[in-house]
Amino acid sequence: MTNTLFCFGERIQCKALAKMLLNRIFSFILTFLLKFCILALLNHFTYYMKKILAFFIALLVADNIFSQSLSATEQKIIAYINTHIKEAELLLKQTVDINSGTLNKEGVRKVGAIFRNEFDKTGFATNWVNLPDSLNRAGHLVATHKGKKGKRLLLIGHLDTVFEPDMAPSPFRILNDSTATGQGVNDMKGGDVIVVMALRALHAQGLLDDASVTVYFTGDEENSGKPSGVSRYDFVERAKNCDIALGFESAAGLHTVATARRGMSDWRLTVTAKTGHSSGVFSKGAGYGAIYEAARILNSFRTELSGEKYLTFNPGVFIGGSEMEFDAKKAAGKAMGKTNIISPAVTVTGDLRFLTEQQKENARNKMRNIVSNSLDGAQASIFFQDGIPAMEPTAGNDSLVKLLDKVTRDLGIGNTQAGDPGSRGAGDISYIAKYVDCIDGLGASGRGAHAPGETMNMKEFPVLIQRAALLIYRLLHGE
Repeated sequence: MTNTLFCFGERIQCKALAKMLLNRIFSFILTFLLKFCILALLNHFTYYMKKILAFFIALLVADNIFSQSLSATEQKIIAYINTHIKEAELLLKQTVDINSGTLNKEGVRKVGAIFRNEFDKTGFATNWVNLPDSLNRAGHLVATHKGKKGKRLLLIGHLDTVFEPDMAPSPFRILNDSTATGQGVNDMKGGDVIVVMALRALHAQGLLDDASVTVYFTGDEENSGKPSGVSRYDFVERAKNCDIALGFESAAGLHTVATARRGMSDWRLTVTAKTGHSSGVFSKGAGYGAIYEAARILNSFRTELSGEKYLTFNPGVFIGGSEMEFDAKKAAGKAMGKTNIISPAVTVTGDLRFLTEQQKENARNKMRNIVSNSLDGAQASIFFQDGIPAMEPTAGNDSLVKLLDKVTRDLGIGNTQAGDPGSRGAGDISYIAKYVDCIDGLGASGRGAHAPGETMNMKEFPVLIQRAALLIYRLLHGE
């Protein structure tokens, strides 16, 4: 019995010892896991704290670099623009809300008067250049500041838009935190406001003293008065007294500007041919008729010239028949024809776009040769009319891009490079490009220019004003 009790007691003691041992093991494991979790959390927290700290250090370094890249004077220019950006937006709205289609002479003059007042307040002498009544155009706004310091600058904009009064109105309207819309907001009233605000920022710091700056806002860029030798005479003559021209047509974002723009000219193809019953077409006696001849010529233009880079040519009107009338001034006509009559007459009008004057002349010669190879029974002639010359790429233009590239890098917005000349049409700057070094595309950025719903990027707007102001400042002060 005693032995039995002893064994029983021993079992109880063994169980107790086992239970205690298990509790200690469990406690150890639990403590270990808890410590591990705490350490893991601390390490995880430390990892992210290190990331956050590194981010703030990077910001401080970037701010320090930015401050070192811009002089104290340039930082004041930036501060002025940031402080007065709401005034820029109000000026933009005020001008966009006035219809200034090219043929709305009163509207063009109203917009010109608003900008004229701004230049008057900035110490510029202003005047309005009237054009002959025969041109049916409003005229141009010119603001001049005379001096001898730095480069003599010509800043180019235009007051008119493609939106005439008979089109549906589209006033200035903010769509969201980054986009505004309105007729001409992007092309190019936004660019005009950039010029005004950049000059105001410089004037506020006394940085226009003894500077030579001419601002030229044309009133008919979208549909220039003809002949252009008259409507652009004063513009060209003033440009001859400048060193550098900066164009404020729409910007293609923050990183490209135009060092070249294609020129544009018109052509008119006239074809005459024997007429007669259609049953004789293609025969030696009757020939091919005017429509076949015109089709041959246009197709030959396409096959022989369309592969050349930066060269384009587009037929806009093709009219022919047994009876035909064409009004060149209206670019319209009427025709009547029967399927059993060989057409005796065709008129085709179109444009020709080119990057250099040499490319233009080479293309014209090829087109003349094609036209001269007439089909039997037909005769054709082609007439060319000069329009806007090309802004050809030059080393001087490239040097301006390098200067602007430094400006944008110093501003912290990245590099700037020359854009594709084929992406832009002709512009006012092309008339004076052979006399000065120049770049274009310094204006507002956005989408849908020349179309209903045209928009402007409002977030890039202040940055583009800063870019323009610093570029002008550095050109006037020795860079």
